[in-house]
Amino acid sequence: MLARVCLSFVLLAAVPAWTQVEPSATGGSSVSDESAQMTTPPPVSGEAYSTTTGSEERSNYFGFGINVSPAYDDNVLSGSTSKPVGDVNYLISPSLTLDRTTARQHESVSYNPGFNLYQPTTALNSINQSVAVGYQYRLSPGMTVHLGDTFLQTSNIFNQSPIFSGTGISGSAQAPATTVIAPFAEQRSNTVNGSLSYQFSRDGMIGGGANFSTFSFPNPSQAEGLYNSQSTGASAFFARRLTDKQYVGVGYQYSRVFAYLPGAPIETQAHSFAPYYTFAVSRQVSFSVSGGVLHYSSVETGTPTTAAWTPTASASVGWQKSKSAFAASFSRSVSAGQGLVGAFTSTSVNGSGNWRLGRTWGVGVVGSYSRTKNAAESTDSSYPGGDTISAGASLQHSITERINASVGYQRLHENYSAIPAIATAPDSDRVYISISYQFSRPIGR
Repeated sequence: MLARVCLSFVLLAAVPAWTQVEPSATGGSSVSDESAQMTTPPPVSGEAYSTTTGSEERSNYFGFGINVSPAYDDNVLSGSTSKPVGDVNYLISPSLTLDRTTARQHESVSYNPGFNLYQPTTALNSINQSVAVGYQYRLSPGMTVHLGDTFLQTSNIFNQSPIFSGTGISGSAQAPATTVIAPFAEQRSNTVNGSLSYQFSRDGMIGGGANFSTFSFPNPSQAEGLYNSQSTGASAFFARRLTDKQYVGVGYQYSRVFAYLPGAPIETQAHSFAPYYTFAVSRQVSFSVSGGVLHYSSVETGTPTTAAWTPTASASVGWQKSKSAFAASFSRSVSAGQGLVGAFTSTSVNGSGNWRLGRTWGVGVVGSYSRTKNAAESTDSSYPGGDTISAGASLQHSITERINASVGYQRLHENYSAIPAIATAPDSDRVYISISYQFSRPIGR
């Protein structure tokens, strides 16, 4: 409760910035000159790269939609039986979206419930939902506040997770990496975050933020070997603009994660310090690299504290044109939570892209690889390590201005022999057809 109160105070007092325009080396010395405004570099912004093509970008609108998607999954009882069981899944998913932008603020709200129906395994029928709320306000020409809250409840990771939608690739290693996936287990996550950026001079910026998140499995029998967790974190950064296209700086991150094993919670803390470099090739293309050191400590009741220093590194690139968009990232760090216990070294590679093929056709791809191992290799652990590979591809077609159709394939492979929920039959393949209707109405500025 104390952590929640402290976080709320930080958020309300003023804590990824909204000045998302290309930096420029021309213009006056005043930060009030829009051409002099700096961006918040991807290694410290915490925001995901956009993978929508230019023609798909929208703002200032109210939207309603509904999606109907029949699919076939060849392994809906992963972990329950050594022989995969296939099933037909029908997803009915309405959506509501509100986006409003003014000269000083940006507000966005989206809500996506989902009704999952299975045949013949009706015991898996469920209601899923996701909610995302974001608010950004420019307090002054050089100061911007961002507040956000994201909630996800799902029992079919293929339908509502950014893992397969390709919308969650960030340039920052602070974003929690999904490493082990129980694809059809009911799970809930909620993340509250806030940040503040302040451009104190024409070429200098500082900022910081805080976050609080929970991750849980309401039905533990569906996720045997995986556990609930709760985390708090904070960050701070300094950015210096060298030229109109180049930034350097340094970022600090702190995290504290509790993994709730029955009767023996494990607390893991981590401090990282990493310089970074960002090169904005143009308004549409940029890449970043970051590397530094991280210190972690992990404490379990009745056992000695495990602590060590380790290197941390990340790299990312974002490309967004009128008919194509691409994002990719690499990260190596020490993490905790997300179903696992204690500290584990995580290495991940992620990529996603969308391409428009003419006026009404498009192609999308997404792929991810992550590998984890117990960070304290000399200690006994029930998680010796493993890896996860996920991939997907889709072909989209605009039938009318409001009706769209797509067909796609998704693949999930995991290798975690010590986790019963996924050890016996870890692979899942899914093919689907999707028909969606989208209606939007412009709203005034």
